Amino acid sequence: MAAKIWILLTLGLIGFAAFTLWRAAQSEARAEQVFPPEGQILDVDGIAVHAVVMGDGPDVVLIHGSSGNTRDMTFALAPILAENYRVIVFDRPGLGYSDSFNPDGETIQEQADILQRAAAQLGAEKPIVAGQSLGGSVALAWAVTRPNNLSALVLIAPAAIPWETPLDNFNRLAATGLGNALALPLITSYVPESYVETALDKVFAPQTAPEGYAEHFGPALTMRRASMHANAKQRVRLLEEVERLQPRYGEISVPTEIIHGTADTTVKLDWHSTRLIEQIPGAELIELPGIGHMPQVVAADEVAAAIDRAAQRAGLR
Repeated sequence: MAAKIWILLTLGLIGFAAFTLWRAAQSEARAEQVFPPEGQILDVDGIAVHAVVMGDGPDVVLIHGSSGNTRDMTFALAPILAENYRVIVFDRPGLGYSDSFNPDGETIQEQADILQRAAAQLGAEKPIVAGQSLGGSVALAWAVTRPNNLSALVLIAPAAIPWETPLDNFNRLAATGLGNALALPLITSYVPESYVETALDKVFAPQTAPEGYAEHFGPALTMRRASMHANAKQRVRLLEEVERLQPRYGEISVPTEIIHGTADTTVKLDWHSTRLIEQIPGAELIELPGIGHMPQVVAADEVAAAIDRAAQRAGLR
């Protein structure tokens, strides 16, 4: 009798696992149907990089933050900039529709390298490079390691100074092979998009996600297994990478604008940008009173103005 029970339980678990994997694949296919690539897929030495290009003028590259994709930048900021610039918005490796290429998680230097080569493929040899949050870390790596391949640097709530808070348990788990195999299929299959949409408000706090943002951004893209796994692996490595990069900030010689909300509790102004301003020669800092972690969405005009100032300082406008 006991043996029969164990057999039934085993068959039940196998059936549940198979159904969960099928449901996860269905959810991912539906997400990609509803939120297809906004732009073109570039082949950079065999690695797919998704790029959205709009507008005409001096080149500006926009790099999104953790768990994001091009749609974070194309909701508000990119259309404003496209009135005066040629805007190139990239999906970072492993996110959106860009390939992951490092099984251990792409370092910020690897990300800067592949995105710089993708920009050059589009004819942008020395763009203004603007990155938000983790994208700001990638932009800093670009400026330090590829100084001849940008004309100015704009950092939006950048994760720039080594921090003391531990990585959250979800990303610790999601970065592992076991978490990828067991936990992430459950999230992709059974966590409703409405939960992620509600969680967006925590990212925007003290603001809330603007009307239409979730529908444009596509939370279901973020909930794909490969995207969560790639993002988590990058997050696990980020702190030690920033620790190694920070001593080289003084080498940055291009005009640099930093813009940061005073109410940002995700990447705190006083810990990051206030200290960073002292380490990059000639950098300028604009503080946005009462703004949280997502100024590229809720204060897009102010971010565009920072890019204008960087362009002027670089002699591009």
